[in-house]
Amino acid sequence: MNIRSIINQLVPHACLLCGGPAGDGPLCGGCRADLPWHRQPQCPQCALPTPAGQLCGACLGHAPSFDRTRAALTYGFPLDRLIPRLKYHGQLAVAPVLGECLAEAVGDVPRPDRLVAMPLHPARIRERGFNHASEIAREVAKRLGVPLDTASCRRVRDTPPQMGLKHAERRRNVRGAFACTGDVRGQRIALVDDVMTTGTSLDELAKTLKDAGAAAVETWVVARTLPRGETAGPAQP
Repeated sequence: MNIRSIINQLVPHACLLCGGPAGDGPLCGGCRADLPWHRQPQCPQCALPTPAGQLCGACLGHAPSFDRTRAALTYGFPLDRLIPRLKYHGQLAVAPVLGECLAEAVGDVPRPDRLVAMPLHPARIRERGFNHASEIAREVAKRLGVPLDTASCRRVRDTPPQMGLKHAERRRNVRGAFACTGDVRGQRIALVDDVMTTGTSLDELAKTLKDAGAAAVETWVVARTLPRGETAGPAQP
């Protein structure tokens, strides 16, 4: 038994969600069981729930630049308590939990050549002190043994937050927001982000990468939001 295991037994971790004893993990068994895994039939391209896993109408009518989306969880309770603590309050201990969930969800899919985290503009990084997507992607890269590329893509426009904007406004907001200066020709790339809502930022980044020669681009997100009026189903083990 190593020193860390002994310490965990003497002073068990507090669960990041409920504050109760969590043993040697970040979440207690009850809170982990409450996580809403995103495993219902879904559109293979954007991960919205669809009958029998068919392409949704939006992707049929206007296919995004990314080829597929893989979401670990459905956005809702308790994620709506957990993700903001990382993103807006700098609680970096949350990132490995989210990265672990994402790595588990994509563990049996073909490995891409590299991971690219959704870039933040330098001004936003100075404000927050970190890029939450990079923190999540770092855990995924470690668990899956896939290189994390932090240099090839940059956010060149400090766009206003997407929250509260309609779909068309979101698309205009991020147009031309990214640049790719790395050599990604022929590469299969997975983009990592915390939450996909409309997917417009990921779509624009995927377009930028494909314009630079990437062969295929998937999006890997911790959570997928549902259309208004829909709720997450029961948690699945």
